[in-house]
Amino acid sequence: MSDQHLTIITGASSGIGAAMAVAAADAGHTVATVSRRPGPGTHLAADLAEPDAWSTVGDWADELIASSDWARVTLIHNAGTLDPIGFAGEVDHAAYQTNVLLNSASAQVLGDRFVASAARAGCPAMLMIISSGAGKNPYPGWSSYCAGKAATDMWCRTAGLEQTMRESAISVLSMAPGVVATDMQAMIRDQDETAFPNVARFHEMHEGGQLGDPAEVGTAIFALAQQTCDGTTYRGATLTNGAILDIRDLD
Repeated sequence: MSDQHLTIITGASSGIGAAMAVAAADAGHTVATVSRRPGPGTHLAADLAEPDAWSTVGDWADELIASSDWARVTLIHNAGTLDPIGFAGEVDHAAYQTNVLLNSASAQVLGDRFVASAARAGCPAMLMIISSGAGKNPYPGWSSYCAGKAATDMWCRTAGLEQTMRESAISVLSMAPGVVATDMQAMIRDQDETAFPNVARFHEMHEGGQLGDPAEVGTAIFALAQQTCDGTTYRGATLTNGAILDIRDLD
């Protein structure tokens, strides 16, 4: 087995995803990315809100994983959207469908494909899905986003338990990055409180300098993705397969 690592990141064209790609490249990993816009490393242009794209992305990732005798393979599913913000039944229905497909369905489908590919490769692997505190708490105006993150949290819990039962070398984690200074946060602050009643809180965090730096958060999440979910402690957090973590869990 070689000492080369493969890291695949979705939604890596900007923000936290781009920072994770930089951290992976700096660590000497082979980097592959998936997004609609151009991204770093070996890039596949794909819209993950389109179900027809999922098999294409899955086949592409499968070929990458099978292309070398990797020491370790990692998939960080970071792609997501908040659009449309507004109460259920009061937003654009097509955009709502896109939100559901991207935030919930694509993560589960691509996660399933990655687990199968990593098992065939027979090397240690990490599947990390980027989550949100919104998966645990309801935010009026974010019904599809909250539901999508709750769904992927439960998917990680279940898939992680399954890998433990199989005594496999595949780790599964859900990771919430906290409130980070990204384009998504700027979009949130542009909302009217009739569509998003909690908007004032996000203005306060921005004005109070409470937003995380994308480069620092991305680097920290990438470092976490290099760990193994075997019950050990990493920066104060217990890493068990299927764990639901928050960046604030790390010392």
